[in-house]
Amino acid sequence: MQATARSVAYRRFVLKMMTGTDSGRGDPGLNAPGATPGTWQRYVLAFAGCMVLWLLLTGTLAGAEVIAGLVVACGVVLVSTPHLRLLDGVILSPGAPLSLVRYLGAFVVALVDANIDVARRVLSPALPIRPGVVEVRTDLESDLGRLILANSITLTPGTLSVDVEDDRILVHWIDCPPELDQEAATRAIAAHFERHLRGFLR
Repeated sequence: MQATARSVAYRRFVLKMMTGTDSGRGDPGLNAPGATPGTWQRYVLAFAGCMVLWLLLTGTLAGAEVIAGLVVACGVVLVSTPHLRLLDGVILSPGAPLSLVRYLGAFVVALVDANIDVARRVLSPALPIRPGVVEVRTDLESDLGRLILANSITLTPGTLSVDVEDDRILVHWIDCPPELDQEAATRAIAAHFERHLRGFLR
């Protein structure tokens, strides 16, 4: 019952991040003047993302396709205006693309390692399985940063984010060492993701 309740709480957190509701709870600094990018940056990021996706899907730079992509991207951005606040968490800097590439590389490595570890535990019953729930702390301040960190943990086999509250993420861990403190849990579960996420997310 408790696990189900926490799972529901996590789904509510994800929904809140995507819809932009309850935006200032727990982090009023994000709503302060000058704390986030200007609204024009939200539109630029959303438009660029839509345009890149359109070009990848069409696979051509033909004039008609590019014009159609521009129209579609503009339409999507206008329709999505109420939800673009989520993009305030993106850091626009020369080093941001490199940090993104490093994060993707670290995530792939962690994903492969976690899959191998879980497979070993399934195929070797002698290996210990000590499931438990631990709390990790994040220094990421934006809703988008915390959302991506929580989902990175969830997408890695062996760990599952079940709740997010302010700067704390509650994680179910398949092999939780006994008497593990918050700092050690953060280092083991989230630190390697967060180190790279801080390069392009607040």
